[in-house]
Amino acid sequence: MKTPILSLICLVGILNASAVAMHTQIPDKSTDSTTPSYDMKSQALLDLQAVNKKCVDLAEALPSDKLTWRPSPDTRSFAEVFLHVAGERYAILSMMGANPPAGFRARELEKSTTEKDRIVEDLNQSWDFASKTINGMSNADFAKLLPKLGPQANEGDVVYILVADAHEHLGQLIAYARQNGIVPPWTAQMQKKKADAAASK
Repeated sequence: MKTPILSLICLVGILNASAVAMHTQIPDKSTDSTTPSYDMKSQALLDLQAVNKKCVDLAEALPSDKLTWRPSPDTRSFAEVFLHVAGERYAILSMMGANPPAGFRARELEKSTTEKDRIVEDLNQSWDFASKTINGMSNADFAKLLPKLGPQANEGDVVYILVADAHEHLGQLIAYARQNGIVPPWTAQMQKKKADAAASK
């Protein structure tokens, strides 16, 4: 009996919120001429740099024999996910005209190596490419329309897609690590700081 009652309560709450929203005056933001308070360019670069550092730190912390580990036969291995992250930087930014290195093929890059040093090198090289590409964009470039991606799509959307994709695969790598009993290095550092602080009291 509890489930139908809870469902009814939730439905009433949603309908009530909808009714309130319909009667609330929403200001027209299309005429807002104030300076934007969010700098997408700098924030995207910060996010992508942080994700790259975590990917590199995790790759370096992994035992080499784990780089070929995968949770199931139909999924990417550790190495393939790291290289997928590197490849997506080239592939996604090429959607707005950035030129990947000569001969780049996303599928080939993913399966190109299981050597830790080469994986770290590929991650750092692709981050340099992404950093230079985004740093080279003006604020006007972020608003530049890309009709091939949709009627309202712009270059800022491409950068947003890259940031979202980077975080998605970082989460995937963290899940892989946890399944193998590996604590991500940044988490281990935080745990050590907490333990040291507790011990010093």
